[in-house]
Amino acid sequence: MTLVLENLNLVHDTEVHLNCVSASFAPGRLTTVLGRALAGKTTLLRAIAGLQPVESGKMERDGVDFGVLPPWLRDVAMVYQQFINYPHLNVFDNVAFPLRKRHVAEADVRNRVNTALSMVGLSDFSARKPSALSGGQQQRVALARALVRRAGILLMDEPLVNLDYKLREQLREGFRGLLASQSGGIVIYNTTEPAEAMMLGDQIIVMHEGRVLQAGAPADVFDYPANVAVAGIINDPPMTILAGRLHGGRICFDGGLELSARGHLAKLPPGAYRFGIRATEINLTEAGGVSGHVTFSEVSGSETFLHVVTALGEAVVQLQGIHHVLNGARISLSFSPERLFVFAAHGEGKLLRAPKDGEN
Repeated sequence: MTLVLENLNLVHDTEVHLNCVSASFAPGRLTTVLGRALAGKTTLLRAIAGLQPVESGKMERDGVDFGVLPPWLRDVAMVYQQFINYPHLNVFDNVAFPLRKRHVAEADVRNRVNTALSMVGLSDFSARKPSALSGGQQQRVALARALVRRAGILLMDEPLVNLDYKLREQLREGFRGLLASQSGGIVIYNTTEPAEAMMLGDQIIVMHEGRVLQAGAPADVFDYPANVAVAGIINDPPMTILAGRLHGGRICFDGGLELSARGHLAKLPPGAYRFGIRATEINLTEAGGVSGHVTFSEVSGSETFLHVVTALGEAVVQLQGIHHVLNGARISLSFSPERLFVFAAHGEGKLLRAPKDGEN
């Protein structure tokens, strides 16, 4: 039941929504589509569901032209970011609706609905109307209604974005169990959160401005981002990118800092490059390093994020623990050359070296 997309294109009023999008989705696997707002993620799901016609390209499922089928014959269930429920039906009947439309036996309806409600934590709310629920609970009703269908293709467009953090964590674990119970089903899950994409996906597709930039296993995309754009999208906060040159075994950053080009950088030819460093790999130092001033400081849970302007450029630092740093404070930063990613200086900034290269 593999779904294959080939060169899907959609342009509306000169705005590109899909640009030569090709991808494949295997049964029994959960694919996360990761990208920022307006990346084309929702348009892609709507095209697969048959709700958005494309201008060109092909969709095939097991060799059959999937794109010519009307939406009701595609065996697709979809969960939207904005929940949609029937206000005149209680929770149980909302979830049961697609099963009853398909004339499923009532005993089976009850079992499947109760299982779905238990999965999303709404077992005690089956008799309530949607108007008596919170926004997060209503989203879970819509989610349960999609899950109960056991469709061949399940599309999820940021379904957890309106839920609180604890419930999101709980439901993410539930999705893994759901996938195991949906043997043979294809699950495609849109998200803007790199951590969610990494946690859930057997495969990640990174989209940006209507294009697929990279697809692969989560660890491969994280360890080897194809270019500068992917490096920014797959990291939260985005990877800091600094311009510099390699000469005489030294990295000379624009702004004055010099580091030894050792490890995976040793065999790079001289020239201009872009160097990437993750926020977790930048440290505060008492001496040496590069000086800068803090433009924004934020404590989130047990971590502190600092936005710093330096002579090298802007950098984002992620520190473990709570650090009280005032805006405008002068600090000094350091990082190891062994943790640097190297991208081409021109064009899309193709990845040339990654820290993992030094471990092989």
